[in-house]
Amino acid sequence: MIEQVLTNRNVAVRTKITVKTLISLGVVALAVVLPQLVHLAFGASGGMQWLPMYLPILLGGCLLGWKWGLGVGILSPVISFAITSLFGNPMPIATRLPYMIAELAVFAAVSGIFSRSIAKNGWMAFPAVLLAQVAGRLTFLTLAAIFQSVSSLSAELVWSQIQMGLVGMVLQAVVIPFIVMGLRLLLLKDKE
Repeated sequence: MIEQVLTNRNVAVRTKITVKTLISLGVVALAVVLPQLVHLAFGASGGMQWLPMYLPILLGGCLLGWKWGLGVGILSPVISFAITSLFGNPMPIATRLPYMIAELAVFAAVSGIFSRSIAKNGWMAFPAVLLAQVAGRLTFLTLAAIFQSVSSLSAELVWSQIQMGLVGMVLQAVVIPFIVMGLRLLLLKDKE
């Protein structure tokens, strides 16, 4: 969506890259900070229920498109792990990190595929988020099933985590599209 807004304004390539870089940094920062706040407020189970890192990643995909979104989806859990490891409480934990990288990469890429459609019609944010959520969670479950013989995560455990996170997923499926539509209206209004 951001790409289309910047293109419509005839913004130079260098400026486009700068804007998308700044938005990406903001999304990654939010993906690191938001889980910490949720864990402080609701404990470790709050993270599995509300899925706070997913919100900025889905938002980033919708706004930035699949390429930049993919980068944000991959970098966010890695940076979160690196920073939180310095304080002795890595989030996500090391055994979950590769799965989370894959899952968030899928979230961002799938929601990002809809970015151009969202720029034309804000309501497209709803299928973007829903399909990204389903694809990402299926990726997590599939990888757990494939690697359960060599990992502490089994398909059964992942399925229970998916069920526990349904409340957060439903909330995000409603909230994120409205945030995206609001940002779209602001950007288009600013153009006029």
